[in-house]
Amino acid sequence: MLPNTNNKTVFVAMSGGVDSSVVAGLMKEQGYHVVGVTMCFSISHPNSKKPSCCGVEGIEDARRAAQILDIPHYVLDFAADINDFIIEDFTNEYLNGRTPNPCVRCNQHLKFGSLYRQVMTQGADYLATGHYAKIEYNPTQDWFEMKKAKDQRKDQSYFLYSMKKETLPKVLFPLGGLTKDEVRVLAEKFQLNTAHKPESQDICFVPDSGYKEFIRNRVGESAFVPGEFKNHLGEVVGEHRGIINYTIGQRDKLGIALGVPVYVYKIEKESNTVYVGPRHYLYAKGLFANQFNPLGRDLPTEPFKVNVRIRYNSPEVQGILTYLGEDQIRIDFADPQKSVTPGQSVVCYHDDVVLCGAIIDQPIGCEVEDFNEARV
Repeated sequence: MLPNTNNKTVFVAMSGGVDSSVVAGLMKEQGYHVVGVTMCFSISHPNSKKPSCCGVEGIEDARRAAQILDIPHYVLDFAADINDFIIEDFTNEYLNGRTPNPCVRCNQHLKFGSLYRQVMTQGADYLATGHYAKIEYNPTQDWFEMKKAKDQRKDQSYFLYSMKKETLPKVLFPLGGLTKDEVRVLAEKFQLNTAHKPESQDICFVPDSGYKEFIRNRVGESAFVPGEFKNHLGEVVGEHRGIINYTIGQRDKLGIALGVPVYVYKIEKESNTVYVGPRHYLYAKGLFANQFNPLGRDLPTEPFKVNVRIRYNSPEVQGILTYLGEDQIRIDFADPQKSVTPGQSVVCYHDDVVLCGAIIDQPIGCEVEDFNEARV
């Protein structure tokens, strides 16, 4: 349940989309003093067919929504932050044969890092955003915890695990108990200009041409150095076009014909090698991960059972989490999982509560006897 205290100031992160605009309307309706803030990243894709959450159009839509709601609105410059914390990491991860998740880092370093700190110094009691998740107080444990949203199709808790637990008491997710359809209805009720605006693109700084061209424009052709394809026996079976072109689990557009289907199961930056093999080479019995963030509990001293999600759109599976120290964890799956991808996030749940998460470093390979023949 949201705090319902008058004379409290809520800064609302307004991206120019329908969700954050509705949040501002809800906060004002509940009696808060509401201030709209929009993060400016100086990003523009003039020929893009998709709306961006942080471009000129987004800023103008946020400003207009604030005018309709009769609340003050400010634009804050975070261009340096997105370059230092998000874009540099995004580029380097791909150059190292990994697959980054910039939305996780944006929430960690920008929305609930730089922005959170700045609004708190400007007199905010709370920072509210349009994320689909819940933050609730647990009286038994005497702490705040994050939970999944009511609308499972829109739930964004996977992308929010990297928030620091110290910030949870001061962050509001008013849409956590609503569906997207209900949000659209509220937007019409508030007569918002964003009521029928389509969803923004996932990665705001990458244009329609895709991440490969984005990185090419940043670092040049050095990102596309050819190298060897090797099979699961270590034999050279072809030449690749630069490791940036490949991700774990990829089968299409490899440019090699071996007579049988093969999949990318390992990318090795040091030797500039892409390994391909039969489908069962994609499976892992566990993983190692780093940058561990315990969101809902103290550091674990003993292995414990968790429900695990290894990518946003994957189902949860059972596993055992072991804390290895120095922000490192190991997770052992109850059943082998496919395409465990370095650079992606692993997030752990107990029912609908977010326990923790980390960045996948490497999978733990399977032995032949680990596989169920029906699966592969």
